[in-house]
Amino acid sequence: MTENSGEKTMTFWEHLDELRVRVRRALIAFILTSVAAWYAREYVLAVLVYPFQKAWLQQNLPGSPQLHFAAPSDAFVAYVKQSMIAGAVFAAPFIFWQLWAFIAPGLYAKEKKTALLFVVFSTLLFAMGGVFGWTVAFPTAFGYLLSLSGSVGADSVAITPTVMMTDYLDFVGRLLLAFGIIFEIPLVSLFLSMSGIINYKQMWKFGRWFVLIAFTLGAVLTPPDVTSQLVMAIPMCLLYLVSIGLAYVFGRKPAA
Repeated sequence: MTENSGEKTMTFWEHLDELRVRVRRALIAFILTSVAAWYAREYVLAVLVYPFQKAWLQQNLPGSPQLHFAAPSDAFVAYVKQSMIAGAVFAAPFIFWQLWAFIAPGLYAKEKKTALLFVVFSTLLFAMGGVFGWTVAFPTAFGYLLSLSGSVGADSVAITPTVMMTDYLDFVGRLLLAFGIIFEIPLVSLFLSMSGIINYKQMWKFGRWFVLIAFTLGAVLTPPDVTSQLVMAIPMCLLYLVSIGLAYVFGRKPAA
């Protein structure tokens, strides 16, 4: 990393100081957006529970969709977690800017435009991942999980879903973050290939292991049904193929 004026090489301690400044700025942005999300917490919750509400109605479950909390403080804790999730999403553009500002080589002058493109596409891909999870993965997962309720046995024992507010937001937050990170795979691969750290041949050889990793993450992060696992694993594999293509076109060519 170089300085803007004299293209002076930074020392190790200057890099550490630079990292401290970037992390502090990103943390401040996260805190401010989380506070703003707290004041809009009811609207944010309405958006997050919409796939659950839709799946509840599609399964023809009795009553209206409900979220519960056991202890008096659980609702407050759940809203705090929700505000942090929303704060991370809203602060993502600034956080990505600080990230690329630190790791992009010689950012201060001529590479600023390149870094700006990385920030824009990082934000767009992260948002696309969240939208994909909200529109595709969540309805699929909630549809399967709520379908397990109903009446069973000769005596018609009722299995009634009692979804806790904190558990629901933990589940949603984990999947939103996972899909947001997954959709960053092409951009991260492009950056690494342009830097010469990896190339398309190495990525192609690693493909079989990546497929295993994708399906393992799908099994760990999603509900234990095959459909939900495929909803996460298949996009990961497709994005990895796109990453190989980007590395082939824009990345550094492997040595002979």
